[in-house]
Amino acid sequence: MKYTALLLILATACASAPPPSPAPAASGDDFQIQAALVAVYNVISGPAGRRDWNRFMPLFAPGARLISTRIKDGAPVTTVMTPEEFSKSAQTYFAEHGFFEWPVNNRIERFRDIAQVWSTYESRNASADDKPFARGINSFQLVRSGDRWLIMTIFWQEEDAAHPIPPEYLPRR
Repeated sequence: MKYTALLLILATACASAPPPSPAPAASGDDFQIQAALVAVYNVISGPAGRRDWNRFMPLFAPGARLISTRIKDGAPVTTVMTPEEFSKSAQTYFAEHGFFEWPVNNRIERFRDIAQVWSTYESRNASADDKPFARGINSFQLVRSGDRWLIMTIFWQEEDAAHPIPPEYLPRR
C-alpha cells in the first residue's frame, strides 16, 4: 500500500511539473544586431588596400563614437573618434597592411530600443594566419532607428599578458 501511494505521489508530481523550457530562439532583432556587427568587421577586414567606407558610415547613428583604450604607464589612455575620423586615421594603415578581424564570441543584451554587445575579437595580418596577433573585446552599443539597428559606440581594448580575456567572453568549446 505504501509503495502504491508513493508511486501515485511521484506520478502526480511528475505530471504537474512543467517541461523544461527550450533555449530562447534568436530574434529578428538579434539577427539585425549581429548583421550590423558583421558589416563593421567586414569593412575593416581585408588585404592591404582600400576599404569601403561608404558602406561603413551608414552603420552608425548620428553622434556615434569609436573609442580605443589602452594602458600606458599604468593609466588608461583613450582615443575618441567619430566614424569619419576613424576611417581617415585607419586608411593609411590599411593601405599598407593586411588586417583581418572577426568576432569569436558575441554576447547580446537588449532592452527595448538599446542593445549592448560584448564582442570578443581576434585580429590577423592575413586571413589564413593560424594565430591572431591580437585579441580583445569590442563593446558595441546600438540603438534602434525605425526598422534598423545603428551603432552608437564601439569601445574596445586589447588583452595583454597581465589581463587576458576572461573565460566567460571566450567561445564555449
